[in-house]
Amino acid sequence: FACRSPACYRLAGPCGPFRVFRNQLPRRNDTYPEEPPPEEPPPGPAPAPPRRLNSGAALCRVCGCLGPRCCGRCRRAAYCGPEHQALDWRRGHRRSCGQHAAGDDSADAIPEHNEFLFPEYEILIEPEEPEFPADSIDDEQGAEDKSKDAKEQEELGAADEAFQSLDEETLEAMAKHETEEEKIFQMFKKQIAVEPEQIIRYCRGGEGPLWVSGENRPEEKDIPNCVCGAKRIFEFQIMPQLLNHLDVDSLGESIDWGTLVVYTCADSCGAGKEYLEEFIWKQDYSMGCT
Repeated sequence: FACRSPACYRLAGPCGPFRVFRNQLPRRNDTYPEEPPPEEPPPGPAPAPPRRLNSGAALCRVCGCLGPRCCGRCRRAAYCGPEHQALDWRRGHRRSCGQHAAGDDSADAIPEHNEFLFPEYEILIEPEEPEFPADSIDDEQGAEDKSKDAKEQEELGAADEAFQSLDEETLEAMAKHETEEEKIFQMFKKQIAVEPEQIIRYCRGGEGPLWVSGENRPEEKDIPNCVCGAKRIFEFQIMPQLLNHLDVDSLGESIDWGTLVVYTCADSCGAGKEYLEEFIWKQDYSMGCT
């Protein structure tokens, strides 16, 4: 879960405005069929999606969370709390409320709160290729280096006067830090160039995450154990490419991250239907990344 407001991304702490929860139903359960649906849709017209669930817990019309509160007028629209009830009322429920009694099913239609919710997509899962297309990356890197050299020549003249006032020890530390950060960031860019549309990298129990910076990495003491007492281990990371699909770009402030790294219980505790909170670490781009 993430807040859509850019102001929340100035929050201190490793998690920022994010919360991550784990739920692992057994394969045989009361919610989903045991076998996955066919990859190819059956022939014929696609069935219309249901306007309202016929069974199960009532869910908030705005966010989809548990909705114990309902509209006092129609007694059909469910909400998680008064804030989302008021939001939905202003966004259109006042016009459709009570129409069901007159035989109009539009009161059960779930509204689109695009200004509040992120858009939804299907995520395709494929194994990552172990080898890099070296030739294409080298050619691309060569062109990038030429462009970068020209830009650096322009910037060097303007920055030279500012550097003259710094002592040798400070300059050496700055150069070393910039070189290390640049190397890490270039490795990050080289890896994601293989799959530029990749939004999630999953590797539970294997190699660690692909970091975007050498700064703000968690140490073992920074990752709390699970409530059951077991250690948490790296499971997957959310890539910055996802931001391109979330409709969050703006001329002013916008939500942003370098990578979001999720750590989950090594023992996968909790076999029931409850949701268990896990740990997420937000790493931003370093000031040395270009």
